[in-house]
Amino acid sequence: MLFDSHTHLNAEQFKDEIPETVERAKELGVTEMAVVGFDTPTIEKSLELSQTYEGIHSIIGWHPTEAGSYTKAVEEKLIQQLTLPKVVALGEIGLDYHWMEDPKDVQDKVFRRQIAIAKEMNLPISIHTRDAIEDTYKVLKEEDIREIGGIMHSFSGDDEWAKRFLDLGMHVSFSGVVTFKNAPGVQAAAKVVPLDKILVETDAPYLAPMPYRGKRNEPGYTRYVAEKIAQLRELPLEEIAQHTTKNAHRLFRIAAHD
Repeated sequence: MLFDSHTHLNAEQFKDEIPETVERAKELGVTEMAVVGFDTPTIEKSLELSQTYEGIHSIIGWHPTEAGSYTKAVEEKLIQQLTLPKVVALGEIGLDYHWMEDPKDVQDKVFRRQIAIAKEMNLPISIHTRDAIEDTYKVLKEEDIREIGGIMHSFSGDDEWAKRFLDLGMHVSFSGVVTFKNAPGVQAAAKVVPLDKILVETDAPYLAPMPYRGKRNEPGYTRYVAEKIAQLRELPLEEIAQHTTKNAHRLFRIAAHD
């Protein structure tokens, strides 16, 4: 049993085949997933999916590439939605210096504001960081996020960065990137993250793992991420599946199924 801790089943790429995608995931042993909404349409679709499917949970927040459209009205609506059943975390939030849709100071302000909301609501956070790992670390350290914790989603740093985020109380989640031959740093990180702090994900429809790299990713492919981590750590797949699912349940406060 595997838990995809970060997927976008609410993306346009899946709109005509959501039931089939969920079934394919189950066939590969992926029985639960957190569907992430990051703006108004994707948040609403995430909430709809989590209310429709037993094994789907919602993570909702305002993505850094959308920071410029974060308003008081957006915040009030988000706070209301965060109280809904099956919403398990606030995210994905963070900093994105790759696309730079909004200035750094705007991203920083929206990031910190959402951390404050997560603290007020006692929710873990899911972190997006792209070309901004140092500033992301700085914000998380200054905001002292240990009390709520969260996830470094689709971790792209090396083992040293993983240790620094672990020291802040974060979990580290690995996506298909860990299967890429040109990602030795990420693979090194996957070997050192403690088994009680590691998660797996797809970030579907993006970042498909080997052997599907370059194609549309989907939640079922969490299995290939877990298999790669099991190989790197010289452990059985079942052990990686057990730990990562247990970690997701504990972090998201989801009662485990018998």
